[in-house]
Amino acid sequence: MKLPNLFRLNAVQVAARHASRPSQRLPKSSIVALQSQSPSTSCSSYRSITSSAASRRAVSSSLNGFNSTLDDRDERPVRMIMFGKPAAGKGTLTSRLVKKYDLLSISTGDLLRQQIAQGTEVGKQAEEIMARGGLVPDELMLKIVTSKLDTLHNKHWILDGFPRTLRQGQLLESHLRTQNTPLTLVVNLNVPDEVILSRISDRWVHLPSGRVYNTAYNPPRVAGYDDVTGEPLTRRPDDNPEIFAQRLQAFYASTSPLLAYYEALASQTIPPPENPHLHPHQLSIHRPAKLTLRSLTGNTSDEIWPELDYIMMSMFPGLKKRSDLSTKKRDSRAEPVAATGLLAAAAALK
Repeated sequence: MKLPNLFRLNAVQVAARHASRPSQRLPKSSIVALQSQSPSTSCSSYRSITSSAASRRAVSSSLNGFNSTLDDRDERPVRMIMFGKPAAGKGTLTSRLVKKYDLLSISTGDLLRQQIAQGTEVGKQAEEIMARGGLVPDELMLKIVTSKLDTLHNKHWILDGFPRTLRQGQLLESHLRTQNTPLTLVVNLNVPDEVILSRISDRWVHLPSGRVYNTAYNPPRVAGYDDVTGEPLTRRPDDNPEIFAQRLQAFYASTSPLLAYYEALASQTIPPPENPHLHPHQLSIHRPAKLTLRSLTGNTSDEIWPELDYIMMSMFPGLKKRSDLSTKKRDSRAEPVAATGLLAAAAALK
């Protein structure tokens, strides 16, 4: 909060005014407030018009037509899908991203359960199909997923559990482009099959929350129990080599065409916009928010994490860290308190 220069008095000026008007006693707390908030030098002159907030906005507005293409790139949202074999570490890496950045994790399974619990039209349709032992059709799953994505606008998100097939990917891409919110990043976790197969024998899960532990490199604090709730951990029924080998085969059959589809999208060249008001120089530096595909290789999430973290920082400089947001909130709460002390001191001088 910026106050007039009347309130920006240093301790010497406060003492001088107090000495000239002894009948008006200045509370000690007010002097302390002034000493902590005021500059040590004499009160500064009023800021020039070129440094005022209003003038900065005016200058920024006048330059919008010149630098808007760069701003659009720097502030583009994260709209991300992460692929990986079963037990490749998608959940672990997604949790790290959400913990560090102002990023939402959208779980398809959670959305489906929410629609059923709320008794929505699509939820009722899905529940009837599932009760008969059928699979929810792609078009219905698309409605469930996009009912959430369409409300996020310019927020950053990672989509988990959808798409799983080429047709689902095509349906999602078509819808997002219609809404002018196309995907910006697809990450493929390339973990060797032998590492995956050896990993599942050490895996334990907390089924209610989905938290996953591994006794080899990510053990719970107390063996056999969840770190957060203290409830017992269990093994997934399909965490055995025979069933898991079948899951890997199914993954390759469904995901390989989907990755090829996104690789083709990422290689497309998007022409600059046809805008007669743009200067030729602006057209030459136009960098559209096209899809990027990255494949990250490693044996563990700890090996993959540094590269994934670097991708997020370098590609999306507008993505805020949660630690920065927490600091900003604390500063905003402290500002009214400081202002109150200054106002009280100023009132005592009158």
